[in-house]
Amino acid sequence: MNIETVFRNNEQWIREKLEADPAYFEHLAQGQTPELLYIGCSDSRVTAEDIMGLQPGEAFVHRNIANLVNNVDLSVMSVLNYAVRHLKVNHVVVCGHYNCGGVKAAMQPADMGILNPWLRSIRDVYRLHKDELNAITDEGKRYDRLVELNVQEQCVNLIKTAAVQEAYKERGLRVHGWVFDIRTGKLIDLKIDFDKILKDIMEIYSLY
Repeated sequence: MNIETVFRNNEQWIREKLEADPAYFEHLAQGQTPELLYIGCSDSRVTAEDIMGLQPGEAFVHRNIANLVNNVDLSVMSVLNYAVRHLKVNHVVVCGHYNCGGVKAAMQPADMGILNPWLRSIRDVYRLHKDELNAITDEGKRYDRLVELNVQEQCVNLIKTAAVQEAYKERGLRVHGWVFDIRTGKLIDLKIDFDKILKDIMEIYSLY
């Protein structure tokens, strides 16, 4: 692939969209009313709209290494607040994926330079769940479980935020934890108990 290929693909994409709907771009330019915010990994193999079968305008998307929701990351917090408070999304999804390079890198005994503080969040997830994870003897399955637990903890981080708590109280916004199985193409709902987590952490994190 080269850059010229990208622009040729763009022209082909425009033709296909206009053939199917001559007013496609007019409608697209009128604004967005997505139902969900998707927070996923930057991995080039995991494209948000494709795996969900959604069209442009149907999902607000934020991606970073290992799909982290870090409360001091202005990027993810800005996206969250805009999506929840201005676009009024009703669902926020954290989607991890098996074979995540960020998760594996976090568990290597190596200096990752500027990535160290970012990946430390994943090490913290391991620390919180080390008894369960250390009991898994198969390394591949242990990493798979860490991917799942990382998604769970990022969902907890979402629930701690004022934007999510406010939207839950006002209109019943829901937080979801998913994993994309890159080996099969399947999306897996981890069925995180949103209400239970919310109840458990409100003593400390309640902002409303």
